[in-house]
Amino acid sequence: MLILVLGKGKTGSLVAQVARERGHGVRALDITENEHASALTAPNLAGVDVVIDFTAPEAAVENIRAVLALGSRIVVGTTGWYAHVDELKALAAKRGGALLYGTNFSIGVQKLFRLTAELARLEGYTFSIEETHHVTKLDAPSGTAITLREIVEAAQPGAKVEVTSHRIADAKGEHIVKAVSDVDELELRHDAFSRRGFAVGAVRAAEWVAGKTGAWEFREIFDQL
Repeated sequence: MLILVLGKGKTGSLVAQVARERGHGVRALDITENEHASALTAPNLAGVDVVIDFTAPEAAVENIRAVLALGSRIVVGTTGWYAHVDELKALAAKRGGALLYGTNFSIGVQKLFRLTAELARLEGYTFSIEETHHVTKLDAPSGTAITLREIVEAAQPGAKVEVTSHRIADAKGEHIVKAVSDVDELELRHDAFSRRGFAVGAVRAAEWVAGKTGAWEFREIFDQL
């Protein structure tokens, strides 16, 4: 399989490395090589099975539009662009492309989402979320924290879950869900030791979506990997 990685930052570079380790051909472009999605043309995507995007929110929207307009497939690990998700799902359907996106491609975090859904069923508790990332992360709260908040609030009608964000040095990513009552406190925590878990999940997502048409959130399909 031939994968085109958009973004040569720390995560994008690791995605390219993991894809090669898993036996795939890899091409990679940074923002200067793909300004305003200028490199995502039919000739350049010929032979590319899946595009993987780890860029920035505004760039990701342009990249997704360009890839889907050509009926191609894209996995998006970038967060902060979800105001456009309905429009881009419609474009995937119209053009026969495929969009697979997620706030976090780590399998461990996917388990955290499910454990949080179970914890959120408790009555008599106040919930809060805390997240820590590196100083160059553009969105706060993180997409993962937003997903955790949505999970809790869906199970606790009327609740407003506070999210606290920290940006520290080169932190890889930490998320904590707390449930506090008058008598005790429960805590779920995921602490990423490296970005490799995100990279492996993104490449496995690309392997899954190759040859498919449609739009999915990663939580919907990760059991099928």
